[in-house]
Amino acid sequence: MQVLKVTLEGLTTSFRYPHLMQEAQPSYPMPPPATIYGHICSALGEWVAPTGIAFAYHFTSQGGVTDYEHIHVLSASSGKLPGSNLPKVQEGNVNLFKRELLFQPRLTLYLNRPEWYEAFRAPYYPVVLGRSQDLCSYTQIELVTLETQPTAYLEHTLLPYAMAPQIERGVVVLMPRLLDYARNRTPTFARYVMLQRRIRTDELLSFGDTAPTSYLVDPTAPRYDGLAQAIIWQTFVAE
Repeated sequence: MQVLKVTLEGLTTSFRYPHLMQEAQPSYPMPPPATIYGHICSALGEWVAPTGIAFAYHFTSQGGVTDYEHIHVLSASSGKLPGSNLPKVQEGNVNLFKRELLFQPRLTLYLNRPEWYEAFRAPYYPVVLGRSQDLCSYTQIELVTLETQPTAYLEHTLLPYAMAPQIERGVVVLMPRLLDYARNRTPTFARYVMLQRRIRTDELLSFGDTAPTSYLVDPTAPRYDGLAQAIIWQTFVAE
């Protein structure tokens, strides 16, 4: 199976929890699928149908820090600008809040769309991950042929919620899966398992015949204990 493999690096990023709006905005330790979908569309320069797109990723950062930010809340006054029908804008309140930032993020993104190779070589919009001011760059873009192995390892990745009973070291989290821009950015949420440590697939708990007999692996990724890195596909919509 040939896939597109994109490596992205930056200085800072932040993936805020969507339901916290005041005083503090903590960050997810990993990018939500909705962020990945927006990043793909940014590189392509258009909104693409999420159906049929499969992705997987490996994400790390070198720590976190809390920064202070201001939000300037503006309101329109009753008057008009001279010589224009536009309303005057007056400054309202200034809100101070804390934002959690991740330092030196590194994302290795796998997509089942090798035909997008040239689009990522020359992205349509500036490369960002998370906030619009978190500029990043692609350090490597390549086509990789995945292989099948009976045993592999997993680390620093997002896994399907169905794997939660099998993993003793993962953290279950609710994340935005997709934002529907045709319906005023209506979000869809889903549960996932964040895995921030390394495990072998033969360490996964199995119940009856639920354990896979083989895994797709990236032969170009670093090997540990002679094992290749497994690729667990995710989708943006239910399929």
